[in-house]
Amino acid sequence: MLRFVKRTLGFSSTESVRILMYHKVLPEKQIFGKDFLTVSSEDLEKQFEYIKKNYNTLFFNELTTQSHLKYKLILTFDDGYLNNLQYLVPLLQKHQLKATIFIPTGLIQSDESDQNRDMMTFEEIRSIRSLNPEYVEIALHSHAHKNYSQISLQEAADDLRENIRNLEEKEIPFTKVLAYPYGKFPKKGEQKKEFFAMLEKAGITSAVRIGNNIASYPWKNKFEIKRIDIKGGDSFSVFKWKLRLGKIKL
Repeated sequence: MLRFVKRTLGFSSTESVRILMYHKVLPEKQIFGKDFLTVSSEDLEKQFEYIKKNYNTLFFNELTTQSHLKYKLILTFDDGYLNNLQYLVPLLQKHQLKATIFIPTGLIQSDESDQNRDMMTFEEIRSIRSLNPEYVEIALHSHAHKNYSQISLQEAADDLRENIRNLEEKEIPFTKVLAYPYGKFPKKGEQKKEFFAMLEKAGITSAVRIGNNIASYPWKNKFEIKRIDIKGGDSFSVFKWKLRLGKIKL
């Protein structure tokens, strides 16, 4: 009960870490209709200003050395969209915040030669990481972006191995944290146990889902870490409420 009251009042223990999940960023004028995956650059800047005043952003690979920090927050962006390079990175630089971008290497490969591509190229990913090491961390998001709960254990292992191999071959430094495609993974009994053993064997240090709740570090379940989904169209009051409680419904 005391822990709930502290969250409600906006207090934070040193164990608490809020992990926010985003995807695309575009100027308001380029967003048409309801698009929950796209946060406007105007809204994102307002959110970043609030985060800068109230939280400490960090990378996954800094958690062990920065675990003493209060009000820890990790910004995550899935898929490696080109608009992240165009609009996210300048905002990170401006407000001196850190973000982790999860890369699905197969989607990057298939999109590189498209003149109207939606994704960054490997060269651009390597460039933003090398030019902005204080602002950008790269991590894993599978190769083919398949639902891990709907494919075999061997297929998942092969896919993850390909994700790692591609980033290594492209000489892109990355952290061995995995964001599950669609937030999905095997969740039943022996299947779940074998899947987590596969992640361990692959050297994955932790993995994130959705879940919409505030996490705590050290992780209680390192392969089931919950993120808070920030949607396009969220009002600023909804955003602040999500930061406070991890969800908007009790």
